[in-house]
Amino acid sequence: MNSGLVDRYIARLIAVPLIASLVIAAMLLLLEKMLRLFDFVAHEGGPVSVVWRMLANLIPEYLSLGIPIGLMLGVLLAFRRLATSSELDVLLACGFSYRRLLRVPYAYAIVFAFINLAIVGFLQPYSRYAYEGLRYELRTGALGASIKVGEFTKLGKNMTVRIERSQEGGRQLSGIFVMAQGKDGKELEVTAESGRFMATDDPNTIIFRLHNGTLVHDAPGFPIPRVLSFQSHDLPIDLPKEEAFRQRGGGDELTIPELVKSGKTAQQVADRTKSRAEFHFRMTEVATMLLLPLLAVALAVPPKRSTSALGVFLSIVMIVTYYKINEYAEALAVRGGINPIIALWTPFVLFGILIWWMYRTLATVPGGQPIGALERQFAKLGSWMRRLLARSNRKRAAA
Repeated sequence: MNSGLVDRYIARLIAVPLIASLVIAAMLLLLEKMLRLFDFVAHEGGPVSVVWRMLANLIPEYLSLGIPIGLMLGVLLAFRRLATSSELDVLLACGFSYRRLLRVPYAYAIVFAFINLAIVGFLQPYSRYAYEGLRYELRTGALGASIKVGEFTKLGKNMTVRIERSQEGGRQLSGIFVMAQGKDGKELEVTAESGRFMATDDPNTIIFRLHNGTLVHDAPGFPIPRVLSFQSHDLPIDLPKEEAFRQRGGGDELTIPELVKSGKTAQQVADRTKSRAEFHFRMTEVATMLLLPLLAVALAVPPKRSTSALGVFLSIVMIVTYYKINEYAEALAVRGGINPIIALWTPFVLFGILIWWMYRTLATVPGGQPIGALERQFAKLGSWMRRLLARSNRKRAAA
């Protein structure tokens, strides 16, 4: 049998579920985040376009999560198809060992490991910093958040504005109320039929041009407030000064070379520990990619005459559980409770030993099935549930 044809066939079998799983996983994560971002941006009064910018900055983070899941499911579903269609038995009978059949899955794993390294090591820190920058600008109004119609909006420290209606994308406002407090107890209240904001040569000041309104000016020295009707009045508004966003820093916003440098030269012990923990967390995340083909093959081959998809479910559970354990280990290392190398590489080694045992059971033990016992237990559980439901239906019918 031509080994090149077999490799190309396995590559095609892996490619479709891999790409589909990667896209679906990333889209589900983005959709879940998008709903919360729309609520956040709407609450802060920002433009809708900023939601897409924030989501774009989240793509690297979600790809770093979706790539391992996509690789795992791609290899697992491809080998499960080979096993359930008896093609795997034919390949083994023709002299192809499991080790030889893993050549293509490992080619995928090495390529995607380098892609994941580029994402978590260099791209994700910058995108996370940009995402936090957008959140900061929304909270401080630096994105030009629009005045909310029908609500009292603070402009600076001493001015409050309320708008009844907004037209032409906010360029034409009507039903305007403005209250401003100046120094020495001076107060200014203005109502106007319409108005619009106009730029000036000073970037820190804008003009609020009002039409057909009434102005009430009061001060401690006035016996009664002064009332003025006008057809046009320009009200200068001092924009609040924006504080510069912080510099990029913290363990999750540093690239891998910066983490290595910070882990050695940071002045604070806590900063060095955090950088080392983040570095080892990312390295174990990338190294785990090289274990996934073995795990996928071990879980892909069901017992004979079985079409159960328990291996697919179990693979996702194992990956998610391992990553949660890694996150907990990183948090423990950051707190200084344990050396980052021990905290993060010990779960990796244990996970690798478990995967190697499962693979060797399948590949070298005659009739070995690492998930065979689980298949039998789940089959017994399913049979018990069916009997319980049938008994319940009979009782309901009799009643």
